[in-house]
Amino acid sequence: VQLQASGGGLVQAGDSLRLSCAASGVTLGDYAVAWFRQVPGRQREGVSGISDRDGSTYYADSVKGRFTISRDNAKNSVYLQMNSLKPEDTAVYYCAASYYSGSYLHPEAAEFEHWGQGTLVTVSS
Repeated sequence: VQLQASGGGLVQAGDSLRLSCAASGVTLGDYAVAWFRQVPGRQREGVSGISDRDGSTYYADSVKGRFTISRDNAKNSVYLQMNSLKPEDTAVYYCAASYYSGSYLHPEAAEFEHWGQGTLVTVSS
């Protein structure tokens, strides 16, 4: 099982980025998927999740209205569209998959079995 996160980069405040999470060795449509982010010295934070059952989504308050999570089961991928980026969005972003469907709501790292390697997002002011 492998998750490959990509799409990070250096952008200016107000810009947009689209992160991708591509899976191999697993049918991602069978899993709840979440995006987490982490900055040095802080715990990994679940910022968004998407259900495997009905496409329901979750967003942390800090990103609500700016980020959109989506999945394309035909491409075995999940995406995170990030708009109106702020310097405080700077972090390493990880995608993760959980076989427990409810994990997409208020995602907690301990509930996710499979992880991508992380992609760095840097937002300059």
